[in-house]
Amino acid sequence: MNPLSRRTALGLIGGAAGLTALGACTGSNGEAAPMAPAGAAFPVDPDPLKVIARTKGLLFGSAMAAHQLNDPEYVRIILAECDVIVAENEHKWYTIHPQPDVWNFEPADALVGFAQGNGLKMRGHTVLWHHPRWFPDWVNELEFASAAEAEAMLDDYITRVVSRAHPFIHSWDVINEAVDDQTGELRETSFSRAMGGPMNVMEYAFRKTAELSPGTALAYNDYMSWETGNENHRNGVLRLMEELLRRGAPLTKFGIQSHSNYDMPDEFTPEKQRAWRAFCEEAIGMGLDLSLTEFDVNDTRLGPDIEMRDQLIAAFTKDYLDIMLSYPQTKELLMWGMVDNQSWLQDFLPREDGVEKRPTLFDSSYQPKLMRQAVAAALRAAPVR
Repeated sequence: MNPLSRRTALGLIGGAAGLTALGACTGSNGEAAPMAPAGAAFPVDPDPLKVIARTKGLLFGSAMAAHQLNDPEYVRIILAECDVIVAENEHKWYTIHPQPDVWNFEPADALVGFAQGNGLKMRGHTVLWHHPRWFPDWVNELEFASAAEAEAMLDDYITRVVSRAHPFIHSWDVINEAVDDQTGELRETSFSRAMGGPMNVMEYAFRKTAELSPGTALAYNDYMSWETGNENHRNGVLRLMEELLRRGAPLTKFGIQSHSNYDMPDEFTPEKQRAWRAFCEEAIGMGLDLSLTEFDVNDTRLGPDIEMRDQLIAAFTKDYLDIMLSYPQTKELLMWGMVDNQSWLQDFLPREDGVEKRPTLFDSSYQPKLMRQAVAAALRAAPVR
């Protein structure tokens, strides 16, 4: 465990009210983790997270899937804690336009209607996921006769998607995950091959979205992180945003997904924190606002003990958010789901022991966890913006 996380874990966190000392538990290195002292705890904060966030000039919210509209307990949590939602998959191309002759707006419309009917704001995610893995096969197989033909198809798609909920959606992830996470190079698609390269596609998408949705914040969104091996990815993202701005594209916001998937929460070392700060500050130096768009914490390699996992996850959550919320340019914090057993991480990088992961703010019985109190504490500590 790194010194900062150990300090935080032992000095700031513990269980909910009444948590007693833990026995030895296994950390991410497979060794016994230190015993937590009795009484070390984040206080239970009774205020909704959205209310705490408002006092700091922040928006707090979560991703939501259309099927969760039929889960009254999930809806209760969203309405109690959130001021903003974002569709998990319902605004993505493979949902909206899965076949050449199929347009499916019903799931996205259901979420937009829920938000409008309950006084919530909504982010749009995403106009264009520029990654061949996430286009339907029929899109990947397209061979356009000209750049104009490709542009016409993009024009039609973007117009249908962006115009549909304008002006309700206050921020769009115009481009998602266009940088190869290993090489840092831009990903090619059927559109980029026809239009002279990925930058031309992205510039076109930004300009078209701005035309259709004036006044809306427009973001580039990606999953590069503080974790080991993300250096090329981070550098590629910076180059992409620099080039968009050089071209005069209306990029105003940087969406930092904030998943931590491969390194465990007790591996957020001071060295990694310094490198991560330098990366964020380069983006801020471009004049961009920041949104933390998809926060959750993977525990694949942590030992099975629930209390120790919760402590390490809460410690990391507070450390990470203290850094990110220290920047006045950070305007939004969105979780990527609110309840453990409904998180995408249950199937991604599964645990070898089959134990249920605990990556979100509420457990599978819809009860708040220590991670929720860590978010509240980080919001309380954040400066007003």
